[in-house]
Order: sequence, then structure tokens, then C-alpha cells
Amino acid sequence: MDTLLRTPNKLEFFIPQFHGFERLSPNPSRVKLGVKKRAIRIGSSITSASSALLDLVPETKKENLDFDLPLYDTSLNKTVDLAIVGGGPAGLAVAQQVSEAGLSVCSIDPSPKLIWPNNYGVWVDEFEAMDLLDCLDTTWSGAVVYINDGAEKDLSRPYGRVNRKQLKSKMLQKCITNGVRFHQAKVTNVVHEEVNSTVVCSDGVKIQASVVLDATGFSRCLVQYDKPYNPGYQVAYGIVAEVDGHPFDVDKMVFMDWRDKHLDAYPEVKERNSKIPTFLYAMPFSSNRIFLEETSLVARPGLKMEDIQERMVARLKHLGINVKRIEEDERCVIPMGGPLPVLPQRVVGIGGTAGMVHPSTGYMVARTLAAAPIVANAIVRYLGSTKGDELSAEVWRDLWPIERRRQREFFCFGMDILLKLDLDATRRFFDAFFDLEPRYWHGFLSSRLFLPDLVFFGLSLFSHASNTSRLEIMTKGTVPLAKMINNLVKDRD
Repeated sequence: MDTLLRTPNKLEFFIPQFHGFERLSPNPSRVKLGVKKRAIRIGSSITSASSALLDLVPETKKENLDFDLPLYDTSLNKTVDLAIVGGGPAGLAVAQQVSEAGLSVCSIDPSPKLIWPNNYGVWVDEFEAMDLLDCLDTTWSGAVVYINDGAEKDLSRPYGRVNRKQLKSKMLQKCITNGVRFHQAKVTNVVHEEVNSTVVCSDGVKIQASVVLDATGFSRCLVQYDKPYNPGYQVAYGIVAEVDGHPFDVDKMVFMDWRDKHLDAYPEVKERNSKIPTFLYAMPFSSNRIFLEETSLVARPGLKMEDIQERMVARLKHLGINVKRIEEDERCVIPMGGPLPVLPQRVVGIGGTAGMVHPSTGYMVARTLAAAPIVANAIVRYLGSTKGDELSAEVWRDLWPIERRRQREFFCFGMDILLKLDLDATRRFFDAFFDLEPRYWHGFLSSRLFLPDLVFFGLSLFSHASNTSRLEIMTKGTVPLAKMINNLVKDRD
């Protein structure tokens, strides 16, 4: 499923991302430009400088893994236990674990061997807990947050970049060993009967399954929603670049850089940034190779990509970063918050299509991979005793228990506050946030805190905030707080 969504300001949205926040981010509408060997030179026009940056983007190079995938035999007309639509990390993780239990699984994806074109960033402890440390190609001993020119925060929490080829290879190999079958096609429809469902593919093939799992990201084609969908949007533009040099410590990644001195020469852009700010997220691999990403944390509607690129070009000039060559680029548009899908429903979901993006940060990859065993175990446990709607309902219940739904309501409350903060208020917020005890900000970013702890987190954040920030939180958070409480009461009933 590769349906493109349109955000309110016409930004193209693709099947993700994560980001510095676990980043998924393909690039479906990239203009095919030849590789230019000149460096970026920013003149008086920031717009022309942005064009120069784009001129450096090489034509997309798609790389497939060298695997001989066992294919689904269409002539057998056999009902499989699980049909998974989407071959991303979430889909393959569930396929691997369900097949380990001896159930039959078919993975359906238009490009099942394609290496994911995304840059995923994760906290090392999250991948360590899932025994995936061998799937990190670069790690940093810690991270840094620049609040402004006079304040920075050192975060003593190791961070890593996911080796996409290694992660997918590891998952595919386990799937093949466990007997997973693959079908290369898009899915156009799912027809449900009392017991089984039929997945209809673009090539005319129909695959019957006891359970259908939608792991397609944010396309929302199979999983149904019954409430107005008005999320916030995280928008980012990033590049993996060869540079003459950069000012960052190669032992630390830059989690957030909220400084805005780079916009002093561009008053109109600086004014826009003061209202809806963006920050730099950077992973320095060496002294002359780095991943740079300009990010709007959350806005409604999302910022235009051209605006993000202008701010990034100005920042690179100010930092003295001269880009010689761009290896990869990515454009991310990530819906955050909004309603959960209909719970329960016949098609089971995981990842973006199931509302699993962290509404306050955009994090998803580690959270989704951690949820894969929950979905897999539920399918294995209930498949023998229930069928059809009842089976799917049990899986949804395990994926979204009440404590997870309450947690998400609190995260949406946080997002609603962040939507209202300008640059100065955002700086004050994160100045207090990263002053908290590590267990609080670790737990918040990694979705480890549940409602009782989140209440203490909120109180601690309020106590660490400046008087100005407290006033901002109270004035801008009153309506979101009432909304959260109302939703929690409804959910309890």
C-alpha cells in the first residue's frame, strides 16, 4: 500500500518516519536531478540557496537485498493464519514472531526486498532491550540539546542510528527460516466473511486469511476511523552529507538545537520561526560526514517543506557547514495525535495506521517493535479458540489496553500544549523538561510512563519550570487538560 495522503497545506505525505525521534521517511516525489559536484554557496537570496541545496541531491538509488524469498503459491488456494499487508519493520517483526509459533504467514508488499530508505534514530537502551544492538551502525555516548546561545543540556543517554540493511536482513532471514511466504503486490481491498477474510491484490491474486494485519504506515486504507482526523504534523527535511567540516562533537548526537542566530539576516524567516519554530537534529558520523535534519516538532497545519529547507540552509551557513555532496535526502511528514482507529474492528493494525506514533515527539519505531510481540502473542493465543470479529477484538484489546489509551491521552495533552508554544516558550519548556530526573524524561520519550507516573511527571515538570513557563503552561494547557480529563472519563465508561 503506497497511497499518498495530502496534508492541509498540500505537503506530500509518505509512509514513514521516525525521528530524533525515530525517523521513517521515504521520498516518493523526489525530483530526479543529476549529482552536482559544486558546494553550497549561500548568497543574498535564501531561496536561491535552497535551490542550490536541492541541486546537490542525487537521483534516488534503490537497493534490494540479495534474498531468494519463498513465494506464496497462488495455485494452492490455501487459507493462511495471518496475512500481513506491509513489509516495514513492524510487519516483518510480527511475521517473524507469529511464524515462530508454527502458524502460516503471508507477507504482502510491492517491494519486499527493498532496503528501507529511512534514517532511523533510537535510544540505545531501547534496542538493547529487544536484542537488536547488532542492528545499530553508529552509536553516540550521549546527546546534547541547545536551548539558546547561552544554554545547553548534556544528555547522558546513548543514542544510535539503525543499520537498515542489517535490521531488514535479520528479520527476513528469520522469516524465511520460519516458513513465511511472500507475495509481491499492492493490496486494493479486503473482503470479510464470518470466519476468514480475503485480501485482494493489484495483480488479481486473492489471499484468504484468518487474520489480516495492516502494517502500511499512515495510509489508513485498511484500518477504519470513525472520528474527524485533525492531527498535528511533524515535518522535517534531512540529508546525509559529505562536508568540509562541522562544529559538533562526534561523540554526541544533536538531539535538538533551538538556536536562531542563523536567521538574523532573514527577518521575515526569523519572524515565522519565532511563531512556529524548527530545530536541528544532527548525527555526526565523522568530522566530514553527518546527517542533518531541520524539524518542525509539531504544527497544525504542518509547515511547508520549502520553509523548512530555507531555515536549514541559513543554519548551515551560520554554522560554517559547507556541503560538498549529498548521499541521501529525506522529506518527512508525520501525523501526530488525532483519534485512535475504531476499537475493535476486523482488520488488526500496528504502527502508524494503528495510532502508535508518540503524539508529543513523533517517536514510533522502537515503540512499534516493542508492540510486535504483543500483537503476535495475541494472534497465536486466540487463533485456536476464536474466529472472525471476536479474534480481532481480542488482539486489539491487547494492543490498546486501557492503560495505553490513558497514556496516549496524556501524550496528546502534551502535543496540544506544544502546538501553542512559540520559540521562546518552547525553549523554556525544554529547559525544564531536560532538567527533570532522567527516569522522567527517559520514560516520557520512550513511552514507559503510565498515567500515575505521568501525573508525577507533570507535577515535576511544573515545579522545574520558570514562573513564565508555568504561566504559559496554565494558560495554554487549561483547555487541553479539560479535553484530556473528559476523554479519560469517557474511556472509563
